[in-house]
Amino acid sequence: MTPEQNRHAAQLAFVASGAELNIGTPEECPLPVDQLVATRGDEPYVRERFSAGLTAHVYRIHAQGQDWTLKLAREKCKVQNVDGQTSFLNEIQRRADLRHLKHDPLLTDRLSAIVDTRYASFRHGVLLSPWIEGVAIQAWDERQLLQLFDTLVALLLGGLFEWDLCTGNTLDDGQVRLFDFGYMYRFDPLRAFNSNGTAMPQFHAAERFETRQYFAHLLRLEQDGERLALDAFTLEKRIAVEAYQGLRAELASRGAAPVVLDWLDGIIATWKRALVNDVSELYLQEAWRSHWLDLHDDLSGQTCTPSTLARIGWLERTARERYADVQRLVVVESKNRLFDQLREARQLAQRWQVA
Repeated sequence: MTPEQNRHAAQLAFVASGAELNIGTPEECPLPVDQLVATRGDEPYVRERFSAGLTAHVYRIHAQGQDWTLKLAREKCKVQNVDGQTSFLNEIQRRADLRHLKHDPLLTDRLSAIVDTRYASFRHGVLLSPWIEGVAIQAWDERQLLQLFDTLVALLLGGLFEWDLCTGNTLDDGQVRLFDFGYMYRFDPLRAFNSNGTAMPQFHAAERFETRQYFAHLLRLEQDGERLALDAFTLEKRIAVEAYQGLRAELASRGAAPVVLDWLDGIIATWKRALVNDVSELYLQEAWRSHWLDLHDDLSGQTCTPSTLARIGWLERTARERYADVQRLVVVESKNRLFDQLREARQLAQRWQVA
């Protein structure tokens, strides 16, 4: 079986086993666990309710003199695949891993951007963390990108690969925070590219950020001028090069396999070459990849949004106006077949819009 199939089998077996998974103890909760589980949003201790979560109902609650984030697992996750259906279990597993990694003296400071966990129970479907007084990031600047990549490198060194670096999973309170780990999986950074081993070299930390979030930001910038988007892309790539060079050096010092080091060398060399020569071609190549992959992520989970439709619009326009350039840079279908696929994708994305 593939690493992904092994993970699915293990997660489904755990769900079926009836076994419990806890972080912390009920005594550490600011309110009784039964009361937390019964929360519906109209209680006096609830300050805000957030309905957009696909895996859980999320509340901002106040107890013991401070605010907390309370996540209660949905009876049925809105993401219609195995990873979605086991995402709450996976998040608790990863939070347990992260709690352990935060005691590693080599990673403690670098993982300070990761939210702490006060209490979690898989069988009760409850997860409680300190509230993050941050805002969603609308426009990424240098400080934010540096902080994010430093955290991503620390996660990789700790053997954790985050697949879902979407807009809803990052907040900024002066420090870029990560707080949702439903699609973060274990892997061996000395022997593998990501949690799928070495089978899918196209997926890595910078790609996941670009695909799931950054190119949606760049797409908005394009409306005000391609130069703005290209400058923002160049900034992100310069920061990514430095982060990946640091990652490569640390993995080499730990005895990483040549296949991993060669893979990172190839990515770094491609980026550096584009930064020295013409970054616009790399922009087109990675924009196409990002919009195409994110579209299929949304379709796979049947969780589409207006952003999904905007990405389809970009793919349609680019296919009409620059098909020959795209064909030179990436593997694509014939033009007629490509437009058939995009037409079908638009129909499905409109049908599967998530409120």
